[in-house]
Amino acid sequence: MNRNNNQADAIVVGDVSSAIVTVAKRFAKRHKVLTFSYVYGVFILCIICLVGSGTKLTFEQQRQYNQIMNTIDLQAEYTAASKYHTAYANYYHSKGWLSCDAHCQHYKAIMDRRKLEWDEIKAEGNARMSDAKSIAGLFSEVVGVNEVKDSFWDYFYSGKKFAQRQSMWDAMFMGMRSMSRDESIIEYGLKMLMQVLINFSMGLIMALFIFVFGLWSIISTYQANPLTALFFFVTAATAAFAFVTSYLFAIYGAAAGGVYGVVKMAESNMRIEAARGGNARMRNGYIERNNRNRPHYH
Repeated sequence: MNRNNNQADAIVVGDVSSAIVTVAKRFAKRHKVLTFSYVYGVFILCIICLVGSGTKLTFEQQRQYNQIMNTIDLQAEYTAASKYHTAYANYYHSKGWLSCDAHCQHYKAIMDRRKLEWDEIKAEGNARMSDAKSIAGLFSEVVGVNEVKDSFWDYFYSGKKFAQRQSMWDAMFMGMRSMSRDESIIEYGLKMLMQVLINFSMGLIMALFIFVFGLWSIISTYQANPLTALFFFVTAATAAFAFVTSYLFAIYGAAAGGVYGVVKMAESNMRIEAARGGNARMRNGYIERNNRNRPHYH
């Protein structure tokens, strides 16, 4: 019986695997652009893992980069920011709920002037930083690739935190609803699993879109030629798409495997209970037949 059960399980797993392969082939044929983007992104991720991320700066590039970066006056920017925040505090405490008198307008003019000075200093610093980045290049290990990677990981972890926080609230409210409806723990667990998968999908897809939307602003600061900038944008976007998609595939696969394991354990327990019940009935029938054939003495 165990051998037959194992063969049946193997047949079921084989059918599921063949169905998944068939669906994947159909999807690849219908959505060639997405499939190519995913394959290209996985290829880029493999190159990054095997070769490394970005090219190293030469001694001359490092010298020029440090020379330009040292010309940025961070103290002036800090002083301008402090003056602006002080002016904003004076303006905030001088205005009313819906009005701003002459005294308030005086502090508002000072605040606007401090804000303009701060913006000018920041713009000058950003321009010099852009010149330094143009020396390093988009594909540099120290600046270009690492800056894009840091931006992606920031958005990725933010998406995961959103999913975890949302799942915590869903677990609490769904638990309260399940108690009021007298649902079983299995029903609650399945609903919660689906909600967690939805939350992670929403969080990571949202993080991917925000990263791709802000990617061009990072690339534009390196003053690269349009073809190089476009190639870098497509490469970084497809690599991020491939990583997020693979991560979601892994989550859904783990969830499906866990549900399948629980179902098989429940099925095995049902078989064991059924076998025990059959043996008990056989034993009871044997005892009853012997009792009927046994002579009685009065």
